[in-house]
Amino acid sequence: MYVGRDMTELSMMPKSEWDKSELAYFHHSLQQMVPYLNQEGQSIHKEIVKEIENRGGLERQEADYTHGTVVSGD
Repeated sequence: MYVGRDMTELSMMPKSEWDKSELAYFHHSLQQMVPYLNQEGQSIHKEIVKEIENRGGLERQEADYTHGTVVSGD
């Protein structure tokens, strides 16, 4: 579950100052709503994707038949 700053606070900051968890959460959320986003929402989503790419992508968080995971404690 995401626990962090909301979009109102984050929208006043450059994407370069967002945490990875914030980028990942809002990317996932906006990705699910892409067909319904207006031009401004699509622009925000593109900026988030660009920042994720600039940072080298997101680490794999889940396992599948070709990739395992490492258990991490909170």
